This record gives sequence, structure tokens and C-alpha cells, in this order.
Amino acid sequence: MTKPADFTKVMQDMVASFPVDASALQNAFKTQAAMTEKLSKVALEAAEKSTEITSKWAKDTIAKLTDVSKAKAEVTDYSKSVTDFASSAAEMAAENLAAFAEVAKKVQMETVELVLAAGKDFSEDATAAVKKATSDVTTAAKKAAAAAK
Repeated sequence: MTKPADFTKVMQDMVASFPVDASALQNAFKTQAAMTEKLSKVALEAAEKSTEITSKWAKDTIAKLTDVSKAKAEVTDYSKSVTDFASSAAEMAAENLAAFAEVAKKVQMETVELVLAAGKDFSEDATAAVKKATSDVTTAAKKAAAAAK
């Protein structure tokens, strides 16, 4: 019976002849982690601000409803109270929706800035990695050519 050839050494030599820069992967991971951290910060700040707006809106509405729920001396005072509440509720809605729009606008601007910066960083990192890989492959090819002579 013939013994099958052991290609372990051949495969190890073949893998070793291709230069792999693990630091490029590490740098890519670090860049991605930093980007995620920055985007998370933007999202969390927006959530915090939105919660503040919502809380203030609810408190103001409850305060206005307190006035509506008070007993009145005249029947016409009830309709005036409800009309005043409806008017102030509409005004509060407009103000708070504008505040939410400002939060959304800020998130959008910060996200675009981060993505553009990340794209620039990625492009620079990729260019550097390609240059290094080209240099390493050229060196390996020269060594292989010299060994073949």
C-alpha cells in the first residue's frame, strides 16, 4: 500500500511565502471600534436630548391640565379653560416638534461628518496597506527568483 503524501510542509511553506500583515487587520478593527464608539455617542446624546424634550413636554401638559381640571364658578369659564388649554397645547406641540427636528438635524450632521472622516481614514489606511503589501510581495518575489537561480 502506498502512503499518501504529506502536504503539511508544502502548505506551510506556501502560506509563509505570502506576506500577511496582521497589524492591518488590527488597525482596521481599532478604526471600526472607534467609529462605532463615536456613532454610539451621537445616538445616545440624541436619545438623552429627546427624552428631556419629551419629559418637559409631559410636565408642561400636566401643569396645563391642572388648570383645566379646577372647579370653575361660571359655566363659560370651563369653555375658556378648555380653549386656553387647546391653544397652549398646539403651541407646545409646535415648539417641541421644532426641538425634535433640531435634534434630528444635529444627529444627521454629526453622522455625515463621522462617515466622511471614516471614509477618508479608510482610504488612507487602504492605500498604506496596499503599498506595504506590494512591497512585501515584490521582496518575496525577488527572494524566490534569487533562490531559483
